[in-house]
Formats: sequence, C-alpha cells, structure tokens
Amino acid sequence: MTRSAPPPSVPPSPVPAPPAPAPAARTAAARTAAVRLGPRSLAALALVGAVGVVAFGWPFLAPPGSGLAAHAQDAPWLFAGLLVLLVAVVAATISESGLGPKAVAMLGVLAATGAALRPLGAGTAGIEPMFFLMVLSGRVLGPGFGFTLGSLTMFASALLTGGVGPWMPFQMLAMGWFTMGAGLLPGPGRLRGRGELVLLAAYGFLAAFAYGTIMNLAGWPFMGTLASNISFDPHAAVPANLARFLAYCTATSLGWDLGRAVVTVVLTLTLGPAVLKALRRATRRAAFETAVTFEGR
Repeated sequence: MTRSAPPPSVPPSPVPAPPAPAPAARTAAARTAAVRLGPRSLAALALVGAVGVVAFGWPFLAPPGSGLAAHAQDAPWLFAGLLVLLVAVVAATISESGLGPKAVAMLGVLAATGAALRPLGAGTAGIEPMFFLMVLSGRVLGPGFGFTLGSLTMFASALLTGGVGPWMPFQMLAMGWFTMGAGLLPGPGRLRGRGELVLLAAYGFLAAFAYGTIMNLAGWPFMGTLASNISFDPHAAVPANLARFLAYCTATSLGWDLGRAVVTVVLTLTLGPAVLKALRRATRRAAFETAVTFEGR
C-alpha cells in the first residue's frame, strides 16, 4: 500500500493592504473660513482706519477759539475719500483671496438686505436688526469684506430712509469697523456650534455700545460749552472732558445702545445657526473659481 503524497501547500492569500490615503485637498469647510487679509488689504484697511481716526478726532485738537461748525464742511470730502478707499479695500481683498465676481454680487445682496432691515425698527429704542446680520456677515466674509459691507449697508440704508447728512460718512466708518471686528474674532475656521454663537453674541453686545460711543464722538465736540455741563470744553483737562463725555453718553444714547445690544444678542442666538449656514454656503459658491491646491502626505 503506497502512501499518498501530501497535498501541495497553498500559500495564504495576501491580505490587501489598506489603500494609501489620497493627498488631502482643502475641504469646503476650510474655504468657508473668514477671508484672510493679505498685505495690500491690510494696507488699505490701515489707511481707512487712519482717515477715520483723523475724521473723528480733529475737533478735539482744534484751538479753543477756532469756532467749529459741526461737520458740514469736512463730511463731503470724507465721503468722497471713503468711497475711493472702499473700492481699494474690495479690489485688494478680491485679488489676494481668489474670490471671483460672485463675491462682489454677494456683497451687494447683503448690503441691500441689511439696508432693508434697518427701517424695521427705525432705531426705536435700539431695535435695529441690521446689526446682527453685520456681525454674522463679518464673521463669514472676514475683516476686509466685512468693513466694506458695513459701510455700504449704512450708505444704502441712508438712501432708503432719507438719513443723508453730514453724519452719514461717520456712520459708514463706524459700521465698517463694527462689521470688521466680527471678522477679526478668533477661530474663524475651527470654532463652530454653540461656542461660536456665544462668541458672536458677546461681541455683538459689546460692539453695539462701542458703535454708539463712536458716533457720539462725531457730534459731542460741537455742542458748545454753554449748551450743557456735559458738552465738550476745549479749555478743560482730559479727565474732566472724559467725565463730561461719559455723562453725555449716559444721558443721550445709553438706552438706545442697550436696546441695540439686547436685540443683537437675541437674534444672533436664535437665527444665527441658519444665517451662518446660508452665508457659508454662499461663500463656497462665490469661491468657485478658487484653484484647489493639494497638500503632501
């Protein structure tokens, strides 16, 4: 009886190795972070900021006997210069961010929406829903587009409500800074959810008071020392004028600023998730011409 040969050994089938991860493309979530500032955008915004500081601050540096006459003379020049600087900010931000013409169209739509929201409250007791939209838009669009959006929204709303006057360019500057600040908040590409909403609500609350305070500076120096004991006195020391200014803000705008702050917080916490989602979706579509780049493993 012959012994049968053992069956030939079959080598075990190799276990397929997991596929190597493909080079990581920049995801859509990364593109929805606030548009970053480049050197030219920073320079344009710095120039706008310097012009704004001079526009608000020159009355405090004028000689005591100069006979200031409000902003009737300097407002038209400030408005013309501000429009030129806004164009420069938009051009620099678009060229450095890669956004296409859709971004400019989105700016126009948001400015028109904000202008339409302003008459809903007409500033009554600080009920101004426009401010919450500016906070969320600045967060999504970044500081460069945010400044332009805030200024254009205030300009469009002034035309809509008939609020054109020497104060308008100062409102444009203040609203531009208000919206730009939201774009400068930390964590634009990482912070999401409730933490982001709380951050935006807190900023909106504080910035609402800051906006009112800045706008008070535009008219306070021109009240005249004989008008009230809370008006600007060019002969008084800085601490005395600071006390007068705080009393002036408390007496004239605190109620409106508080109402504006509360409305901004409530709308941000309730409507914020849906509005942020819509704005980020629109931003992704506006960046359709942005070249997709790949990162090595």
